[in-house]
Amino acid sequence: MGRPLTFDRAEAVRAARDVFWHEGYDGASMATLQQATALNASSIYHAFGSKRGLFDAAVEDYLDQVVRPGLTPLRGPDVEPGALARYFRSAREIFADPSGRTLPDGCLLVNTACSGLARDDGIAEVVRVYRAELHAAFLRGVGARHPGLPLADRERLAETLVALLVSALVMTRVDTGAALASLDAALNSLEGNPTP
Repeated sequence: MGRPLTFDRAEAVRAARDVFWHEGYDGASMATLQQATALNASSIYHAFGSKRGLFDAAVEDYLDQVVRPGLTPLRGPDVEPGALARYFRSAREIFADPSGRTLPDGCLLVNTACSGLARDDGIAEVVRVYRAELHAAFLRGVGARHPGLPLADRERLAETLVALLVSALVMTRVDTGAALASLDAALNSLEGNPTP
């Protein structure tokens, strides 16, 4: 019988998540992951099977701890009319943080979708599910904000908002101004004042 795990799995996954978020899967060395998690390589392999297993756990943690809590106000039974605008205003505040501490690395899943790892069927499916979750939440937010809007128009607006958010998440690593412009365009679209 093997030795029982003697570390906090959630804490190790969270530490690894932050490394993958900052460095990407390919850029995250085992040495860096070991240092961040305070685990040796054999412990990582024993607990997660591989670096990829640790990455998969980190992605699930990212969804559960970062993405889904932000979408909670858009997923409940009664979405407030201003919930989606608050979501985008909050994102804008984070992106505009002059210290650069809050979101310097964009989105773990969007970054992964832009990497070679996106060719992996499992990762591609996780990214598709993430995008579908965004779309469903934004569609509920659009419906609460504009209840009289025909469903096809709500779908188009939700799709536009997802695209603008993804654009902002890509650009935040290289051009904060462009990222903020995407978020402003999302807010303008949501308010019914699309940018020319």
